Amino acid sequence: MPTLIKLFSMQEVSLHNSNHDCWVVIDGKVYDVTTYLDEHPGGDDVILAATGKDATDDFEDAGHSNDARELMKSFCIGELDMSSSPAIPELEISHKKQETDIAQKLLNLTKQHWAVPVAMVGISVVAAFLYIMRKK
Repeated sequence: MPTLIKLFSMQEVSLHNSNHDCWVVIDGKVYDVTTYLDEHPGGDDVILAATGKDATDDFEDAGHSNDARELMKSFCIGELDMSSSPAIPELEISHKKQETDIAQKLLNLTKQHWAVPVAMVGISVVAAFLYIMRKK
């Protein structure tokens, strides 16, 4: 007899986002890790930060052992219903030119605040004049 798998929407999973009721999604599977929060070697805050979203990348980046992967099977309560998931929004591409050259940023800054460089030149001229006068 085939096993029935419970499907959850991402919206439903995102409602379980506290330390008293914590669900995460990893590789399309939904895990209720509420009872494991206190035992997690990285602390409960690591898991709580991953609730309500697909935590696959976070899980993989942490470099979990094979034992951890086996243990998580016991917390699986179903799968993510991909048909109810909203479409991934299109990214907006900004055509605004971003200045990366420090010299250009400094030049633009001095155009906006011209009094600072003028004051620095003035102080330098006065300091040089006083230095020359003391040498005589």
